[in-house]
Amino acid sequence: MSVGSFVFMLHSHLPYYRKAGMWPFGEENVYECMAETYVPLLNMIGNLYDDGIKAKLTVGITPILAEQLSDEHMKAGFEKWMESRVEKAKEDEARYMARGETPDPERLRLARFYVDWYSKILDSFRNRWGRDIIGGLKKYQDLDAIEITTSAATHCFSPLIGEDTSLQAQFKAGVANYKKHFGRDPRGCWLPECAYRPEENDRPGIGHWLHEAGLKYFFTETFVITGGQTSEVRRVFGPYGAIEYIPAPKRPPTGYDTFEAFWLKDYPVAVMGRHEEASYQVWSAGNGYPGDGNYREFHKKDDISGLHFWKLTSKTTELGDKELYNPEVAIMRISENSDHYVGLIQSALTKQLRSTSNPGLLMVSFDTELFGHWWFEGIVFIEQVIRKLHEYTAVKMCTASEYLTENPPVHAMELPQSSWGSGGHWQVWLNNETEWMWPVIEAAEKTMKDLVEKYFQANEQDPLKTRALKQLGRELFLLESSDWPFLVTTAQAKQYAVERFRGHQERFNTIYEMLKSGNVDEGKLSEIENIDNCFPEIALENFKLTESSIATSTTTKR
Repeated sequence: MSVGSFVFMLHSHLPYYRKAGMWPFGEENVYECMAETYVPLLNMIGNLYDDGIKAKLTVGITPILAEQLSDEHMKAGFEKWMESRVEKAKEDEARYMARGETPDPERLRLARFYVDWYSKILDSFRNRWGRDIIGGLKKYQDLDAIEITTSAATHCFSPLIGEDTSLQAQFKAGVANYKKHFGRDPRGCWLPECAYRPEENDRPGIGHWLHEAGLKYFFTETFVITGGQTSEVRRVFGPYGAIEYIPAPKRPPTGYDTFEAFWLKDYPVAVMGRHEEASYQVWSAGNGYPGDGNYREFHKKDDISGLHFWKLTSKTTELGDKELYNPEVAIMRISENSDHYVGLIQSALTKQLRSTSNPGLLMVSFDTELFGHWWFEGIVFIEQVIRKLHEYTAVKMCTASEYLTENPPVHAMELPQSSWGSGGHWQVWLNNETEWMWPVIEAAEKTMKDLVEKYFQANEQDPLKTRALKQLGRELFLLESSDWPFLVTTAQAKQYAVERFRGHQERFNTIYEMLKSGNVDEGKLSEIENIDNCFPEIALENFKLTESSIATSTTTKR
């Protein structure tokens, strides 16, 4: 008998970097994550399946990421970048072999480690997966080994989107893009930034648009389910440490916990809350596994090759004092950490079973890029957790859909305004540094809405105008990406984010002026299409509300 169900959700997302720079911000960010996270993750899922174990991971792939991973320009760029990594490692090998009168054995060993590691990843990409990461993921979903979820088209911060037409278009485009890549309808959705807004002033809430798009479930933060307040020490590993913590008002306890899923109050859409302790154990740089001093240091690179030769060493060690990395010792620590995590999961579910007599749910969700990219050893950690749960415990690891099919929610609740951001509110995306962005987005949304309305009213048949309107929709999608205000707030890439935002605004305005004048410059339009070529399947009708899509009567609710 199972002591309970474990849902491990990985949310995969990167901004649209295609033809938008290389380094330090741009395509190289995608290539690093392909090399360190996406290909190793696919290898791991395949290895488990070959050993008779279905990984049962729930893997979120945002539509804008799926478009980049499927793009021929990005695939060719990745191969070229990987070849350069192999060559850099070989140059390091020669450099450390010839240093002084005797070789430098530790650095020589690490250089050879990277020659082998990058060569194998490149070989897997080309020969095991046929240069098709998305196709590989589809294969294992079709084999019932994993479940893949979708999201809004460009990971927009949904509660701050001003026009319902834009919300409808974002989520319906996400569903259409999923069907294109994976050949079926999606069931689950990663709500961008876990950002939620309930119905207000007769305006439908976010749940309405999930339901309208045919989506069946999504994920949220612990405090959204339990009430109370977010913890200050939460997502602090990887790119999140620079976010200032500003607490939101404390909510009364709801009387619920995250050991079950819930229906939204008004719609047959389910929501799962993150288990706080099991999540913190991985996210926390101070007390979580990734902060172990034996793991590879992300921030320090060799001045010549750019390769990572150092370990974290300690939480207080300055970059200049970091000690050399030892992959073998790191893997030993992974074995210990995975043992501890498996024990934590089984203990929490066993305690819940004993206190309620009902097997419960333990759901954790993380950014996929944490594993492999930020925490180099993280993919091995996931594999060991899955293997040990399978072999040694009574925990049932299952996908989100499997859990909901076997355990339909029995309670419904109304979710508050919320997000995963510091304090649980929207301050990360709307603050003094980013407030100027939102009027720009809202004006573009209204322009798109008005033009599409006129397009359908006039029953337009002009192919060039239709192309221009579709590209206008793509630029609006890209303008709405939550990544730009996030990068401004965290100061990771503030100037780059502002330039990207302004670039999409400029291209939007250029196309609008063409349409306004009635003279679409096909050459200029083609130039813009070549840069921002995502979502060829974009549907103009999704930017127009129908009576059914805006209905909020009880006939459309639970």
